[in-house]
Amino acid sequence: MNISIICVGRVKEKFLRDAIDEYSKRISKFSSINIIEVDDEETPANASEKEMLAILEKEGNRILSKISDSSYVYTLEIEGKKMSSEKFAKSIENLCIEGKSKICFVIGGSLGLSDAVKKRSNQALSFSDMTFPHQLMRVILLEQVYRCFKIINNEPYHK
Repeated sequence: MNISIICVGRVKEKFLRDAIDEYSKRISKFSSINIIEVDDEETPANASEKEMLAILEKEGNRILSKISDSSYVYTLEIEGKKMSSEKFAKSIENLCIEGKSKICFVIGGSLGLSDAVKKRSNQALSFSDMTFPHQLMRVILLEQVYRCFKIINNEPYHK
């Protein structure tokens, strides 16, 4: 299996980069993992709706250029579907059974995701009704992907 995580922006904080590196290393025992960062657009303090849509479109185009046609795409969205870790693991396992070897997760920037990216998504996921910094969301997602593999392989860690 090949997992890609496409993220808007860069992670600057060392403690977050360390956590990302640790979970990436753990996941690599089960799957290849590739984190792709695309540039974010600076959002003016009092941006109009038109300016925000233009920013979303630019970031969206960068994201879409990194998604292969054969990838199964999960977008992380507040309005996406919530599921338990066990159900998330089952959905990943089912993709493997169906022969889908490329899975792509997309984390948007501070304004979210463009409509074009949402349209490309096969499944929208929500980890919470709360809003998290997109840099921290990488760590949360990686931990859950690692947890999925531990569940799928019936290995201790999950509880």
